[in-house]
Amino acid sequence: MSHDLPLRGRTAVVTGAARGLGAHMARSLVRRGADVALLGLEEDALERVAAGLPGHAEHWPVDVTDEDAMDRAAALVERRFGPPSVVVANAGVVAGGPFLDTDPAVWRRVVEVNLIGSAVTARAFLPALLRTRGYFLQVASLAAIGPAPMLSAYCASKSGAETFAQVLRAELAHRGVGVGTAYLSWADTEMVRACDRRTAMRELRAHLPWPASKTYDAGPVADRMVRGIERRAAAVYAQPWLRAGQAVRAVLPGIVAEGSRRAFLRLAGRADLTATGLLGAGGRAAEASGETRF
Repeated sequence: MSHDLPLRGRTAVVTGAARGLGAHMARSLVRRGADVALLGLEEDALERVAAGLPGHAEHWPVDVTDEDAMDRAAALVERRFGPPSVVVANAGVVAGGPFLDTDPAVWRRVVEVNLIGSAVTARAFLPALLRTRGYFLQVASLAAIGPAPMLSAYCASKSGAETFAQVLRAELAHRGVGVGTAYLSWADTEMVRACDRRTAMRELRAHLPWPASKTYDAGPVADRMVRGIERRAAAVYAQPWLRAGQAVRAVLPGIVAEGSRRAFLRLAGRADLTATGLLGAGGRAAEASGETRF
């Protein structure tokens, strides 16, 4: 039975679990026997995800950029399930458009959620992970390996999150806590579909080198990431080819820049190249939460 349910008896926390990759990861973790705490901004969506999981799951609405609220959520999770041994920093938002045209508040909010939110998540849950000698998984992205035009805040935040996780790994290895970084390409989630509804962003992505232009089913992506959790992997590649991407990341900026130059020339005058604001339902929730807090 322990082989069939390798995470039986473990408590796992997933941020950004109201939809998309976070919801898929929560489902995969429960199927492997974990008790799962779902954190996110959208209480109704979190409740629906938790209710549909085939195991023990609870949800807590919280903004991952709010230190006090995350500390309270960590205490509530521990009271309900005991100290977690797995924490997945998955919460993320995206905004599209040229950097110079993007509202500075929107650009800042992407970085706050994707990077600062990961640090706040780690600070809230690391005391418990130290007690359980657990594992912290930072969800990064292909955007941490190579640049994606029109996604400057997202790329900057994911690159920062990658480095943050690598530093944590070095600092915590001697204390028995594992830290991993998950790399994934475009998954078929509501956030990616919101990007694709913008012609310019869809066509720019289409001109990325294959297979970086492809969209992948979110379920198998989540399952591969959870298998990485089981291994306490330092790096988890949701698509195997991303490992090769690491080897050529030094030349990717030049390749992307040249392809994008040609794509922008083709798009000029026939596609909307203006800034999008935060995209998708998760983006709208993050925008509303940021306005309430600040």
